[in-house]
Amino acid sequence: MGNFSQFVYLVPLFPLIGFLINGLFWKRMPKTLGGIIGCVAILASFCISLGIFFEVKNATSPIAPVVLFDFIQSGKMNIPFAFQVDALSSLFLLIITGVGFLIHVYSTSYMGHDEGMVKYFSYLNLFVFSMLLLVLGANYLVMFIGWEGVGLCSYLLIGFWFKKREYTNAAKKAFVMNRIGDLGFLVGMLLILLNYGTLSYGEFFGQLHNTQAIIPGSVNNWIALCLFIGATGKSAQIPLYTWLPDAMAGPTPVSALIHAATMVTAGIYMIARSNALYDLTPVILHVVAIVGLATAIFAATIAIRQYDIKKVLAYSTVSQLGFMFLALGVGSYTTAVFHVMTHAFFKALLFLGSGSVIHAMGGEQDIRKMGGLGKHMRVTQITFLIGCLAISGIPGLSGFFSKDAILSAAYGYDPVLYYLGILAAMMTAYYMFRLYILTFSGSFRGTEDQHHHLHESPAAMTLPLIVLAILSIIGGYVGLPEVMSEHNALDAFLKPVVTNFGEHHLAAGTEWILMGISVAVSVIMIIVAVVVNSKPKFAESTGLAKVLENKWYIDELYEAIVIKPLNSLSIVLDKYAERNGIDGIVNGVGKTVKWGGDKLRLLQSGQVGFYIFIMVLGIVALFALSFFWIH
Repeated sequence: MGNFSQFVYLVPLFPLIGFLINGLFWKRMPKTLGGIIGCVAILASFCISLGIFFEVKNATSPIAPVVLFDFIQSGKMNIPFAFQVDALSSLFLLIITGVGFLIHVYSTSYMGHDEGMVKYFSYLNLFVFSMLLLVLGANYLVMFIGWEGVGLCSYLLIGFWFKKREYTNAAKKAFVMNRIGDLGFLVGMLLILLNYGTLSYGEFFGQLHNTQAIIPGSVNNWIALCLFIGATGKSAQIPLYTWLPDAMAGPTPVSALIHAATMVTAGIYMIARSNALYDLTPVILHVVAIVGLATAIFAATIAIRQYDIKKVLAYSTVSQLGFMFLALGVGSYTTAVFHVMTHAFFKALLFLGSGSVIHAMGGEQDIRKMGGLGKHMRVTQITFLIGCLAISGIPGLSGFFSKDAILSAAYGYDPVLYYLGILAAMMTAYYMFRLYILTFSGSFRGTEDQHHHLHESPAAMTLPLIVLAILSIIGGYVGLPEVMSEHNALDAFLKPVVTNFGEHHLAAGTEWILMGISVAVSVIMIIVAVVVNSKPKFAESTGLAKVLENKWYIDELYEAIVIKPLNSLSIVLDKYAERNGIDGIVNGVGKTVKWGGDKLRLLQSGQVGFYIFIMVLGIVALFALSFFWIH
């Protein structure tokens, strides 16, 4: 293979150039040209990423970080702007640019009628640039720049249709909640710098194993916890998850890019990258597992009673991210990365499929007003069904292998986690097939006008669906479990960078039984979903159903205990501290100076005799002063 790693800087550079061209000329540029520039930039990055991936795969020794320039140099501290080219970053490059390219192609048609389409593509390119920086950085600072960049781009993209107040509110919510997590990440970074004097992965992880006697374990615990807080914000875990369902305000391809393939997996990438640190902090790993599992179950319960097609998928994403954190928490880092990959395929497919449905329905997102769409949208129906089967863990599809690997790892760590994981998996199968049945089968429940306009989406939208459906079928075969194959290609590929912690090898019989249980419960729940929802009746919800429909009233709780008290405090501080206190002091100084000036101005009478008199007084005073001074 060629030496692609030396051109790694081109991978983020192409989307940056695409962003600059589209961003500077978006008012004058034709929509088609803007779409082509946006797509070509990502395709070019994908081609180089492919070369880098195969170079890493065939390399006999680790590839040294590619240093572009010295970023910060102060005393002993030296932080270069460098890119890490290894198994983990090269895999994420492929996911981001590959799935990103398909979403860009889809967007050319989906956003074709929008007047801000070229601006939209510039934001999309900037988002991919930031995400690539995040995964390529060879130190935490470069990662943090990308981390902040994706936060900014999510704000721009979620609030893209900014004329609607609720959309801009959703964008603000995403930005603010991410900032809360980002503060944790920043504190973690400063703790690393303070205790280890470096932010570069190589130096930090090298020191971790050598300085155990010098640096107390509690410091590492705090660092690991702070980084995890950063991850809960970006990857929408309890308690910082409520921004993600609201983020569905953005255009559907944005939901697919941000909430399926890239941004929300940044937290998983960061913890997998820092696996050497987390191996030394089993207490924090346990916290990660508990939070992940709680999120997986909690979000799944809400998804069961949602009626907005994108909201169901949003809570499903939160739930699947919980599964990934469960895998990280039980020390099975490669399994979490495996689920990131398979989830990128089937969740991007499901989001784009929902976009195809919304497109055909003229913007309608309520599944109560759909039904029977399969007759009019065959490609969308079949690909959506594949996505539903994959996420439900049906054997042979990608989701089955990655979900089974997570549940097996959880069983090896603690059987209780496994059984709770099965509960979340059961709910996943139920709500996905509830969504599928209510949308695609039965009779149409919308208006006559909508029924008249139902049609399959254009090729630019259906081709990405077909590619993602194929990936959702075959994507799982890179990580076959031990009972099926002795060689796990993904584990072997990631081994130089990510090593699992405290692996528990299960007996073959046990693993087959666990697999059988998870498949059986999923199939049962699919059958239940089909039976219950084939003749739907949408009555007013009561009891628990109403609580789930209102998302456990968590948003209202945050409103009551966080937002309202903060607003009240702000009003008090504004009135007394700001206006009377700070403004009072500043204005008081101004008034004092003005008063003094007014009084001194009285001396300037304009009479020459008065000035001579003052001058004589001054001379006399100087003589008197010098006389007393000398004597």
